[in-house]
Parts: sequence; C-alpha cells; structure tokens
Amino acid sequence: MLPHLAPDEDDTDARPLLIFAVTGMGGIGKTALALEAAHRARAQGWFPGGTLFVDLRGYDDDPVTADQAVLALLDALGIRSQELPPTTERQYDAYRGLLAERRDRMLLILDNASDPSQYLPLLPGMDHHRVLITSRDRPDALPVRLVNLEALDPTDSATLVTRGLHDTDDRDDRPCREPEALHELNALCGHLPLALQIVAGLLRRRRFRDIASLVAELRNAGDPTAVLDRGSPGTDLYGRPLVLRPVLEASYRRLPPDQARLLRLLALAPSAETGTEAVASLTDLDLDAAQDLLEDLAAASLVTPVPTGDDLRWRLHDLVRAFGVGVVAGDAGLQEEGEEARERLLEFYWRWAYAANARFQWRPGMPEPERFTDRAQALAWLDQERTGLVAAVQWASEERYVQGAVGLATCLVEYLLWRRYNDDGITVALASREATYHAGDQDGEANSWNGLGAALRAAGRADEAIDAHTCARDLYQSLGNRNGEAIAWDNLGRSMVEAGRAEEAMDAHTCARNLYQSLGNRNGEAIAWTGLGLALRVSGRAEEAIEAHTHARDLHQSLGDRNGEGIAWNTLGLALREAGRTEEAIDAYGRALERHREFEDWYLTGQTLCNLAVVHEDIRQPTEARAYYLNACDAFTRADASTEAAKALTRAEGVG
Repeated sequence: MLPHLAPDEDDTDARPLLIFAVTGMGGIGKTALALEAAHRARAQGWFPGGTLFVDLRGYDDDPVTADQAVLALLDALGIRSQELPPTTERQYDAYRGLLAERRDRMLLILDNASDPSQYLPLLPGMDHHRVLITSRDRPDALPVRLVNLEALDPTDSATLVTRGLHDTDDRDDRPCREPEALHELNALCGHLPLALQIVAGLLRRRRFRDIASLVAELRNAGDPTAVLDRGSPGTDLYGRPLVLRPVLEASYRRLPPDQARLLRLLALAPSAETGTEAVASLTDLDLDAAQDLLEDLAAASLVTPVPTGDDLRWRLHDLVRAFGVGVVAGDAGLQEEGEEARERLLEFYWRWAYAANARFQWRPGMPEPERFTDRAQALAWLDQERTGLVAAVQWASEERYVQGAVGLATCLVEYLLWRRYNDDGITVALASREATYHAGDQDGEANSWNGLGAALRAAGRADEAIDAHTCARDLYQSLGNRNGEAIAWDNLGRSMVEAGRAEEAMDAHTCARNLYQSLGNRNGEAIAWTGLGLALRVSGRAEEAIEAHTHARDLHQSLGDRNGEGIAWNTLGLALREAGRTEEAIDAYGRALERHREFEDWYLTGQTLCNLAVVHEDIRQPTEARAYYLNACDAFTRADASTEAAKALTRAEGVG
C-alpha cells in the first residue's frame, strides 16, 4: 500500500504539519516503498517543487545527525560552500526559510531514521510541503500517519523472485518448472523482500542449477542468513549491501537489556506465535511486565501483535527467530538461560493442558479442575495454544525435557482426537513413544502406544492402529497394569471393527469389559459396552447390540456423564435402526443430539443429524431428510470438517 501523499484541495499553510511514516522490520522494503511513492506522486504532478531525500543511516554504527543532514538538504536546495551560514542555528533558519519561500510543493523523504532527534529539527514549519519518514521504530509519541509494512504474501513473493529472474533472462523458466520449490524458498526467506532480493541474485548467479538445490542449502543450514549472506550478490539499486544478518544485529544491539533478553527467549518458543501468558512464563516475568516489553518490541518492528479474541498473541518473523536462536547458541551463559526458560514454558503448558484434559474427563463427584470452569473454556485454551503444545512435546527428544514433554503428550490425546487433529495426534504420540522407550519408562511407552493407535485409527489407518494397541496391551500385561490393559483391549477392538475383523473385536471388547468390571471401573465398563455393541451391530446381531448400548447408556447416566450418554444414545440409535425399530431410533438420535449440542461437539452433532436424515429417508419423508442433511452440513462446517460438510450437502441435494 502506497502512502496517500496527495494534497487536500482545501490545503492551507495554517494547518498542522502532516507527516507520514513507513515502519517495519529491517529488510521489509520501507525505502523501496517510499521511493516508489515519490516517483508516482511526481508523475501525478503532486510535487512540482521536486523531492528532497536524505539517508539518516539510523541503524549504522555512526548515524547521521540532524545537524549533518541539514547541510545535505541545504546543498540540495542550492546553498553550499561560502553561501552556508556560519552557525548551526542559522543553517536551520536558512533551511526553513527556503522551504517557506517555495510555493511549489515539495516532498521531503527522511529515510532510515532510528530516533526522532534525527528528523524533528528537519521538519518544515508549515503544512505546505509533505514529509515521509521511514524507520524500524514506530514514532508513537508523534501525531504521524503510519503505514506499517509486513512480509509479502506468498503470491507476491513468487512474483518478486520470478520478475527478478526474468528481468535478467526472460528465458529463465525455473519458477514455472519448480513452483513448489519456489514456494518453499520464499517461505524459508520468511517472505521478506530483502531476503527475496538476495535469493533472486543467487539464482541469477547459479543460473544452471535448480531452485531446489538452494532450498536444500537453506533448509540444512538452520539459520538461512548464513547461506544468504555468504552468497550475497552485492548491493541493491540504492547502493546498500544485500545482507541480512547485519540488519538484524543492528536492531538487536539497539535494544535495552530487558528487551533483548525477551526477544532471544521468545525465539526459543516452540511456535511462531506465542500468547502473552506463555511469554510471561518463558521469561519469568509477571503478565504486565511481559506485555510492556512485548509492546516495546512491537514498536521496534521486531515482534508483531496478533489479536485473537480477548487476547493478544505475538509473532516473530522466521528470520528474526533464527537470529535469536543463533544468539543464544553462541554463548554458554545464554544457553543455560534459554534451557531454564524452556523448562518454565514446558511446565506452564503441562500444568494447564492437564487442567484442560481434567475438565474434558470431568464428571459429577470428581474434584474440580484448575482454571477451566467448563469444557468450552478448556477447549478454547487448547485451540489457542495447540501449535505450541504440539511443538513442545517434540522437546521430548532432549533428555532434560522428557518428563514434562511426555506428561504434556498424555494430556493432549483426548483433545486431539476430539478435534480430529490426527496428524498432530500421530506426531505427539511418536515423540512420546520414542522418548519413553529410550528412557526405559515402560508404563509411559505403553501409554504412548495407546495414544498412537487411537490417532492412527482416527486417521483411517486401522491395521497400523491394531499393531500399536497390541504393543500397548502386551506392555501393560507385562507390567501388571490391568486398567491400562483394559484400555488397550477396548481400543484394539475398535480398530479391529474398522479393519473388518468384527468377531475378533467382540472378544477384545469382552476382555476389556470383564477387566473393567473386576476393577470396579464403571466409566471404563460403559465405554467397553459401547465398543461391544458396535462390533455386534456390524456382525448383524442388532438385538444384542441394542442390549449392549443400553447397558452403556445406563452406566453413563448413573455416573452423570452426559457426554458419554450422548455417544451411547447415538450408537443405540444405529442399532435400533438396524433392527427396524424406527421410532425408537429417531427418539435415541434426538436425545443424542441434545447432548452433543450441549457440549458444542459439532462433529458428533453432524453425524447424528446425518443419522436422522437416513432414518427419515427410510420412512420416505424426503423433506425432513433434506433438512437434517442441511443442518448436518452446517454442523460439520462449524467443526471445520469440510469433507463431511460437502458430503452432507451432496446427500441433501440427492434426496428424492
């Protein structure tokens, strides 16, 4: 977006001075945008008096002072050598006098300013001329119209690199031949214009090599700036070096110690965006202190605030993140500081994921979990933190974090299944399994195998799920963990049903039920009855399935578990329909629907609505069936289940 520099039609010199500022991190393209705006404005005739430009070099070791800059501006206005006033004060007077005398409007560009003291003395005293400042630091203390730049979107990134190659050789077809490699290359550069300029130059230099080779170098390097700066093609159109790390180092060096500490610790967070509360834990600060420092870093264009409902999250650009990690890695003292910060964050995640999971599992009579008063609140927190939680589990590969990461993984199983984040579920379970195996924690390993099997089954990989649950069962048996063994038997049975092995599934669910009964675990027994009922129905034994699902429903009701009861009503409805007991099936589905909506489980709501649609098709009520399918489409859409939503819509359109 170009700054709107056009003069107002009713503009008078009596109005306050109008100043524009283009802000953003180093390398984001502030100077390029300012100059492009100036060229276009001149072409439109907005500034017949011309443009004055001065590079204040605010982030160099020796920035240009206002006193130095005024000499350059006077020179551009035709005042030089013997004509220069002898004192600095008179030089400023002469500068402002010349601007006041010029009736043809001018544009003054004060580029690359790091401090208001560099440009405040240079501002004209009236609103006849226009001023455009570029800076990495947002001038919040001044009434300035801001244009804040962020990284390019992927399409514009591809266009910039492609154009950079075609300007040199329009026969260079690598972007067309390697669109996926180009996309990954741009992502590795964080879509930062400076980095994209550098890679375009590198690709021009290595014109006989493919884009994928550069992608591989950047990916393997860990810190892309090491590769990019080593192969920098020189300078840009403005004579500035095309290098990244010095730009980042200059911004980092200017930070006060507390801001610098927060920046490098934030770079160690497991995801690109981190909530304020998590940042406070990471940095061992109270919430207000962390928020203040984050806002300071945002004003310096080093973090980006991302509003999310009632909270703010904070995003680090990928290259700033890589730079921060490198700063920590290069100093033994900072490494220990970083390890302690990661331990605090992992403890924070584990504590609240445990509380959220406890709320998911809560039934009347159980102790109230910390913090979360209902499932919706727990779910909202998990949704917001999911990326960081999943990434933090992968710290389990480091011995220092095994216990916390494995504990965190256990807390996430139910949530990831409920939300159908199957890839995340598999990732979490694999990380946990590897860590517990190497640590010799057999009970933890068995739990991990169980979680892995559940995620694999949800992803449609039933045969692999069977193998995983078998490993879990065998480990639990060897440890004498009968409750764990019962869980594994039940999960094994569900995977066997998915794999078309219903007879074996009935045996597995029967083993689970018997174990739960011997342990007095009524909730586990109810879940096993549900699994047994599903296997019986698939085997064509509908009446026995009805009996099993009725047992499950009654147990859930006696425990006050309305979520489990809703699932039991739904599966009972399936068996009743199979037995031809249509009215009872409709009633069961209706009761299930009430409970699924109560828990805002929109996926199960969609499934139940589809079941109602099917049974109304059975009794030749197409209008009702179509309405249920359309409602199911809406529910699946709310659950982010686009495939299921599309199927429900197609079935609605096909009802005859």
